[in-house]
Amino acid sequence: MWCDRIVTTPRTIDLRSDTVTQPDETMRIAMSAAEVGDDVLDHDPTMRRLEEQVAGLVGMEAALWVPSGTMGNLIALVLHLRRGDRFLAARGSHVLESELGSAAWLAGGMPHPLEWSGGPGRISVEDVRSMASSSGPYYALRTRLLCLENTHNFAGGTVTQPDEHARLVAAAREAGLRVHLDGARLWNASVALGVPPAALAVGVDTVQVCLSKGLGAPVGSVLAGPSTLVAEGRRVRKMLGGGVRQGGVLAAAGILALERVDDLAVDHANAKSLADGLTELGWEVRRPETNIVLAPVPDAQVTLAMLAGVGVRAVAVPGGVRFVTHRDVPTADIGEALRRISAERPVRV
Repeated sequence: MWCDRIVTTPRTIDLRSDTVTQPDETMRIAMSAAEVGDDVLDHDPTMRRLEEQVAGLVGMEAALWVPSGTMGNLIALVLHLRRGDRFLAARGSHVLESELGSAAWLAGGMPHPLEWSGGPGRISVEDVRSMASSSGPYYALRTRLLCLENTHNFAGGTVTQPDEHARLVAAAREAGLRVHLDGARLWNASVALGVPPAALAVGVDTVQVCLSKGLGAPVGSVLAGPSTLVAEGRRVRKMLGGGVRQGGVLAAAGILALERVDDLAVDHANAKSLADGLTELGWEVRRPETNIVLAPVPDAQVTLAMLAGVGVRAVAVPGGVRFVTHRDVPTADIGEALRRISAERPVRV
């Protein structure tokens, strides 16, 4: 008698991004019980409460909920730029590489990447001053905006310190530039440094923070700034199709997510454990500052296929693969992922 061999597929450990986190039962209950209203007509009460809470946390007058960080960044660029204006951002910034060129297409800005002369993901004051120079003929590009990113995603979640942030903002101000902070993972930077989020947003005109990266909310970011700019941003959001009706259902998830910011420290510790384990297995890994682990490899697709074969998911980034720890991958799963990868060492590229 012949018997078919039973092949079991290992349970997936998903380290592609901290955006894969799902709302737990507590959050789903909070969403179902949310007080709601038509946000476009009357400003949903729960949405208002979330916006006021975030504004306070980042040290701004007002805030606006948006469906995504990409929309939040785009609204900020629309507010700050006139068509043809140049804006500066660190090489590999999300606004340059992962927002489908909307900064140029819809905001009309001319992007200019700054090299990481201050370390991974870090730009220098000197480069800001040099590129912000307004001298030149009338037909020369006019630089109007500096975009910062903290933490810097594609540099491996690197953190900008408060004093470094202050110097960059001061250099931009001296050159007459506005400043937008893409703080999609500002909560991670805050936890890693042990400082309030507002300390990392001092002096900027606008800041965008995300609620669905690692905090468990299913959707949503918040753009904060002066009341006048946020009021205009609400108009731009509507132009982009981002008006919401009974948005309190989503805002309730965001309010609960904010109570979980301190939990990000666990993700940071897990990222360090993952990095240490991969290093012991012979991988070349940069020690993470927050929850993102970058591993240079000769062929990212071959490596991803090997990982997928043992039920571990990651993503390709320029020059390697990226692992992101988050609340839905407990510490025990980090050890399990390393055990599975260790078993495949002979075929790793």
